[in-house]
Amino acid sequence: MKAGCSHWTPCIVKKTFEATRKANSHLIVQVKENQLSLLANIKQATGENKPLARHETIDQGNRMRVETRTVEVFDAACVLEGTAWNCLISRLIRVTRLTRTRRAKDGMWERREEISYYVCSAQISAKKAARAIRSHWGIENRNHYVRDVSMLEDASRIRINPGIFARTRSFALNILRANGEENIADALWRNALNINRPLKYRYR
Repeated sequence: MKAGCSHWTPCIVKKTFEATRKANSHLIVQVKENQLSLLANIKQATGENKPLARHETIDQGNRMRVETRTVEVFDAACVLEGTAWNCLISRLIRVTRLTRTRRAKDGMWERREEISYYVCSAQISAKKAARAIRSHWGIENRNHYVRDVSMLEDASRIRINPGIFARTRSFALNILRANGEENIADALWRNALNINRPLKYRYR
């Protein structure tokens, strides 16, 4: 199962779901503001109906931060029947992330809640959905976020053959990772200051 990209337009998502069904595979895609009608329907459905299943995890990486993730799975038929999404989407997924962070200054806890919505072509369990979405965020943080922020991909004004430059960024990121660089922004800064540093990298 593949956790889908969150930047696709509705048309592309439908085509992707159709292609996935023909390939006898399944797909999870996050629904965002660029899909207003579908997102509104999902919010209403998950607000008015009870979930089929629920899975909760608590991540306490250190004593200063605790994150509780609640994944709820809903039947898509109640909201998508009779629409163009019917037969393409089987489950609606609501993910609630509740983060508590302790302020070093006074020891008080700050609370932040974030809710995101996903659709899935399979009759997936809440536990499996949580694992797939979590894996996707790992890719998002280590790849897409680095490309967008550290490599300024979102700010790029290249309009002629942008795919070539996208692949070049991928090559650069792969080389950095292969040479043990974890903080990509710091590595790019150090390499810009000292050309001999990247010349010592292994390229195979």
